[in-house]
Amino acid sequence: MILLWLIVILFLGGALAWVSEALDARLPRVVALFSLLASLGLVLWLWSTGGADVRTPGGTWWVLDSWNWIPRFGIALKVGVDGLGLLMLVLTVFLGLMALGAAWNEITQRTGFFYFNLLWTLAGVVGVFTALDLFLFFFFWEVMLIPMYLIIAIWGHENRAYAAMKFFLFTQVSGLLLLLAILCLAYFHFVQFGVFSFDYFALQNVVLEERFQMWVMLGFFIGFATKLPAFPLHSWLPDAHSQAPTAGSVLLAGVLLKTGAYGLIRFTIPLFPEASANFAPVAMSIAAIGILYCAKLAFAQNDIKRLIAYTSVSHMGFVLLGIYAWNLYGLQGAVMTMLAHGFSSAALFMLAGGLQHRLHTRDMDKMNGLWSQLPMLSAMALFFSIAAVGMPGLGNFIGEFLSLLGAFQASRTITAISALGLIFAAVYSLWVIQKVFHGSYKIPEGVGRSAIPEDLSTVELVCYVLMALGLIWMGMYPQSFLELSGPGLESLLQAIGAFSGELGSSYCLSYSSPLPR
Repeated sequence: MILLWLIVILFLGGALAWVSEALDARLPRVVALFSLLASLGLVLWLWSTGGADVRTPGGTWWVLDSWNWIPRFGIALKVGVDGLGLLMLVLTVFLGLMALGAAWNEITQRTGFFYFNLLWTLAGVVGVFTALDLFLFFFFWEVMLIPMYLIIAIWGHENRAYAAMKFFLFTQVSGLLLLLAILCLAYFHFVQFGVFSFDYFALQNVVLEERFQMWVMLGFFIGFATKLPAFPLHSWLPDAHSQAPTAGSVLLAGVLLKTGAYGLIRFTIPLFPEASANFAPVAMSIAAIGILYCAKLAFAQNDIKRLIAYTSVSHMGFVLLGIYAWNLYGLQGAVMTMLAHGFSSAALFMLAGGLQHRLHTRDMDKMNGLWSQLPMLSAMALFFSIAAVGMPGLGNFIGEFLSLLGAFQASRTITAISALGLIFAAVYSLWVIQKVFHGSYKIPEGVGRSAIPEDLSTVELVCYVLMALGLIWMGMYPQSFLELSGPGLESLLQAIGAFSGELGSSYCLSYSSPLPR
């Protein structure tokens, strides 16, 4: 019941935040804070139990609960969490608190409705990470997207209508393909077994002809790759990030992008192992192109939020690379990159939002010499920039190293090409630091001489310190995360290992390898 309570708390908290605005405009953020703290408490309690409620023979699932919903069509309220899902839940709730911190002083209008949408977005994400019925999964997939559309459209910046519509069209068209693929899979289950079912475990028993499996798999892949996003389905992200409020950017970069990667790991590969294996070289090539192409585009940006958005697409290419490497190192690297990127990208977008709030511009040509005026903000920007580059001792390094290590076992050529992205990342990150924070300070247009921008507030400083500690923890003690996600990922590789012989020497599975230590 704990997973159900987690979702219910966020839904009810959002509704209560909306209603409470009638009493006091500041009350919704307090309601949101307590809702998120309660959710975080439940997630940490689940982690601390050590999987005491395991109900599966293999011991990879910590919690499994199911209630009938629409029995005629085999639809159930089935939720579960394993080590991978638990890490995603921790990331979701924690970054929800960071988004709340970013919105604490920024959102001053229609606060109740804003926090309603924020909490309902998080509720949808939690549902995505826990749903084990594909109809229920798609329900939560839509739940998380609609509130995010409203956050961009209502509280965004000057071109928010265009950005929100572009986000909506990309996600809805790809979501339609995902829905059609789910319905096709359920139909084939009915043909083969005589009953409708959307159960995750039942659908893994469906046997499809090669050509049908490839087409249905592509429906899943496009749906999840658009959300990741992967090249060439990424163009919605820079617009959405540049126009979204800071809290919206935190949720987009830190949480919503991870749902796409999670969907590939949890659904696409286990449900369509043969088609995924055949598609692996294409997916890895797409990842390599995305890493380099979006790194190049980052150089051309003057808008600091658009630059960070393109770097996010580039870094998520390492996630796609690790997933389709088809070995334990690659999958572990993908998971670690998801977690570390969630922290570093969220922090960078908060910093960009803080600069925009203080200077009333996102144009880096109008920023320089800020280190002398904003020393704490500048120091945090330097830390998270070198974290995003992959500095050893921080979580990003572990994730990208393992992703490349896994990819090296699959394709040395693609790995070598992808590794160039690390060089580009270092160049554009240091370029931004030099351009924005060094040099002589000049007063931006629209800011009076007496209005010297203030440095970090207490709320901002606490948020940055917590995210920095998270990255240091992942970098210095990665085994605590690898051991948590390892059993589920090993089980995944074992489940699809029957097809390893069909991949050739370049794509052989290594699920028997020990966990990286």
